[in-house]
Amino acid sequence: MKKRRSGAPLLFLLLLVLLLFSELTIQQQQPLSSPAEFAALLGLRSSLGIRSREWPIKADPCSSWQGVKCENGSVAGINISGFRRTRVGRENPQFSVDALPNFTLLTSFNASSFFLPGQIPNWFGQRLGSLQVLDLRSCGIIGIVPPSLGNLTNLTSLYLADNRLNGSIPSSLASLKNLSTLDISSNSLSGLIPLGIGNLSGLQHLNLSGNKLSGSLPGQLGDLGNLVNLDLSFNDLSGPVPSNFRGLRSLQRMLLGNNLLSGPLPDDLFSNISQLQVVVLRNNSFSGSVPGLLWSVPGLVLLDISSNNFTDLLPDTGSNHTAAVLNISQNMFYGNLTQLLKGFSLIDLSENYFEGKIPDLAGTNLSLGNNCLQNASDQRTVGECTSFYAEKGLVFDNFGQPPETGKKSNRKLIILVGVLGGLGLVAFLFLALLFICIRKRGSTNQRAVVAGPASASGTPLPSGTSVDFSNIGDAYTYQQLLQATNEFNDSNLIKHGHSGDLFRGILDGGIPVVIKKVDLRSIRKEVYPVELDFFSKVSHGRFVPFLGHCLESENEKFLVYKYMPNEDLASSLFRKTSSEDDTLQSLDWIKRLKIAVGAAEGLSYLHHECLPPLVHRDVQASSILLDDKYEVRLGSLSEVSAQGDTHQSRISRLLRLQQSMEQGTSDSSTANCAYDVYCFGKVLLELVTGKLGLSASSDAEMKEWLEKTLPHINIYDKELVTKIVDPLLIVDEDLLEEVWAMAIVARSCLNPKPSRRPPMRYVLKALENPLKIVREDNTGSARLRTTSSRGSWNAALFGSWRHSSSDVAVIPASSAAKVEGTSSFKQSATTGSQGSNHNGSSSHRRHSKEIFPEPSDVQDVERHDQE
Repeated sequence: MKKRRSGAPLLFLLLLVLLLFSELTIQQQQPLSSPAEFAALLGLRSSLGIRSREWPIKADPCSSWQGVKCENGSVAGINISGFRRTRVGRENPQFSVDALPNFTLLTSFNASSFFLPGQIPNWFGQRLGSLQVLDLRSCGIIGIVPPSLGNLTNLTSLYLADNRLNGSIPSSLASLKNLSTLDISSNSLSGLIPLGIGNLSGLQHLNLSGNKLSGSLPGQLGDLGNLVNLDLSFNDLSGPVPSNFRGLRSLQRMLLGNNLLSGPLPDDLFSNISQLQVVVLRNNSFSGSVPGLLWSVPGLVLLDISSNNFTDLLPDTGSNHTAAVLNISQNMFYGNLTQLLKGFSLIDLSENYFEGKIPDLAGTNLSLGNNCLQNASDQRTVGECTSFYAEKGLVFDNFGQPPETGKKSNRKLIILVGVLGGLGLVAFLFLALLFICIRKRGSTNQRAVVAGPASASGTPLPSGTSVDFSNIGDAYTYQQLLQATNEFNDSNLIKHGHSGDLFRGILDGGIPVVIKKVDLRSIRKEVYPVELDFFSKVSHGRFVPFLGHCLESENEKFLVYKYMPNEDLASSLFRKTSSEDDTLQSLDWIKRLKIAVGAAEGLSYLHHECLPPLVHRDVQASSILLDDKYEVRLGSLSEVSAQGDTHQSRISRLLRLQQSMEQGTSDSSTANCAYDVYCFGKVLLELVTGKLGLSASSDAEMKEWLEKTLPHINIYDKELVTKIVDPLLIVDEDLLEEVWAMAIVARSCLNPKPSRRPPMRYVLKALENPLKIVREDNTGSARLRTTSSRGSWNAALFGSWRHSSSDVAVIPASSAAKVEGTSSFKQSATTGSQGSNHNGSSSHRRHSKEIFPEPSDVQDVERHDQE
């Protein structure tokens, strides 16, 4: 009886739960009641090309359409994240969501990872007033962040990360008082961080990383007392960390790495921030000591302050950081290792000045290279350690060895002083003689001639103007460069270049650099003056930053450049994922396209904004350098010369004779912009196919491969290009169109006739708008064939891509006479392309001038250059 009585209430409770659940289910499945909203959903389904699998047209949207959330018979949320378009929708994807304003109660719109090429409509902030969540991450969006978004006062979460947005962050976003998450990371936004963001008191997550933001950190951000995550890394922010940041009392993650921040950290910065878990300040220019409170934060799991200029001793004790990571490498920490380290499981202390014995840290993964520690390998020299500690008024422990005393020590000191004094006298006499010789010889060894960019008035700079090299960059001493490269140790050798050997180095202050060593005994003497003169007259963000030089030695000259963290395209296209296996990691397509556009910008500047036009003459993957954000900086500038310049050395002409003949330049000693365009076409093909070394090879070496590859590039058949695309490159249907477009541009650049290769500024425009190449119709093709006016180029640029270049052929290396495309391969390539023509005709031959229409006056110039 007792069991039955105790079971009755339980049964009643179960029935009550089932009744409530059924009511909730009925409420959730209430059908859509508004005909206007149903029509709007159908319009959205059509404009976005959403498949029937996700949104079946005959079913009720509220109960059967994926991602559609309804409340009381009205649409309240739309989530199309990760959806795939229909085949028709993929042919012409657009940011077409005009139906959204019809959902008057819409609180959430999530289209992350759904391709929406185009700009965010300005009406978003005017007609979606009920919106609370807007998620447009990874949608391929371009343009600016509309200021009208500041009108969405109900918005709590705004995600615009991983797109192609540019311009500045609109100050109107400070009006979003209910905002808790703002993520605009991984774009190309520039300018300052709006001060008004500090007024968003409810903000918990702020991510502006991976942009080009500049200026100082706004102290107003310290008013965000509810902020949990702050990520401003990978920007160009400068100046100190404001002391107001101590007001971030709820902060758990502080990411400020990879900026230009400097100065000491405020002593009380972490006085009120007790919940910190992750602190990343790496790769800045912070100096001074680390605030002691940072070591005592109890919940810290990652502290990375590497690659700065901190100078400090480790405290004796700290909090117990179980399973935590500590990276303080590449600073100037010194003194003994302390018990503080026992709180960490993974520690990197390399490239500091720690001395003494290594404590017992069982179970800890330690990295201790380049310190002053006893009984450890790969440590600094006695001289480095002694000098560092002497500067601080301290005595180095000499790696635990007793210091030499008595007469023997004094005797060595006397000998050392005598030797140094003698060397100083010799050096003084040598410099005096060198000065006299230079005065007699004039400034011929320190001057060079290079064409320069156009002046502000539009007139060319004097081509024969002498340049005083002492005013170009900083002058470094040979001793500074020896110390920076560890005496040009082979371990710092990057490669043997054709104009000199390249070494990694670190200057005083921890500045990473690349130093080119030019040995004039084995390399022609005009190499380094040409490059110095180039940097004296050309200033553009697409060229490797030049820091200075060392011209002390008669036989060796040194040029110093800013270090590029991602090296060059040749080494970055594929990289091993680890040293333990041979698995390769490939650059994604977004980065490849970014690199192509950046390189084209640099070459377009040389060809079209310098008077006279400059020719790079060494365009290949290894000359395309990449900074930490994969922005292009063109290097290998020792071969730059003015177009039509014949004043090159006889040796240079002999070395480049065969390659020039193969690539369509009629005179190997005459620099021509069309030669750069041809070489750039090989770079584009290397990006598409992933074939390493293609851009550095001559056509004689690549002839057979190109014969098999070029026929797969056809304006009428996108699927053909999939047979040559890099197998490690993962692209969806939308990105494949961009790959296809780049391949078409590459083929036009490889035209055997220099006069039919497109100008670089139009190659740049094509790469900036690749989808226009393959999506525009061909209605204007007949007009384009007769286009001759310079003004019509811009309008006609994209309209005639459908008239593909079928005569783009590989130039046989065996004969320069075939340079105009009369080889047997040209005929086979033409046949292959025509075979895939939709109209089946084999009588219509299309030239690359129909892709980039060639005005008659420009053709005459090209012919004149070749005669």
